[in-house]
Amino acid sequence: MAEKLKLEMDESTPLRDVVYNTLRHAILANQLPPGTRLYEVHLADELGVSRTPVREAIQKLERDGLVVMRAKRGAEVAPITLTQMRDVLELRMILDALAAELACERATDEDISIVEDAGVQFRRALKEGNLHTIIEKDTLYHGSISAASHNKRLQEINREMEDQVNRYRYETIKHFSDHSRLVTEHKDILEAIKAHDKEKAAATARSHISWQMDSFLENLSD
Repeated sequence: MAEKLKLEMDESTPLRDVVYNTLRHAILANQLPPGTRLYEVHLADELGVSRTPVREAIQKLERDGLVVMRAKRGAEVAPITLTQMRDVLELRMILDALAAELACERATDEDISIVEDAGVQFRRALKEGNLHTIIEKDTLYHGSISAASHNKRLQEINREMEDQVNRYRYETIKHFSDHSRLVTEHKDILEAIKAHDKEKAAATARSHISWQMDSFLENLSD
């Protein structure tokens, strides 16, 4: 591991969850790249904790799909494959388009304000250039549209997919230099929702994911 892991301490959070959050962030940020073997003893020593919270964190990461167990090898950071990511992105395209359509029907003035604020935070993060913050604010933006759909099951599914989606978000935003297109399409989706234009909102949401998917798959192939 080139960069030493540091616990993201929070006095109100149980240690097992602190270890989980630290490892999860390291995986999503590619600090622990796909295929990295996760040795409980080494991680416990590096993080300054016992093996128990490390073991529990690895088990939870396996349930999230971020870690896989290999026979005779133990735990490894799950690979990013073309097939897996295509599956995730195709599903996300459908869900984002549906969320935008429903938001056209159901979004309140408060919902719109929250989406607008999330857009401002995303643009600010792009200017600051911190990749982790950019991902966080992009997640916030799309999550606010999902919330504006007022479909609880849709929101639950999006949260369940969040880690898998964020793995691709890191890769696309890291490799794609034209961030202005992200900003423009964020604004276009919001304007369509404001205008209650379901067709345009859904089409823009699909396009927003489609070109990012093409970019991601091209980078992954390379």
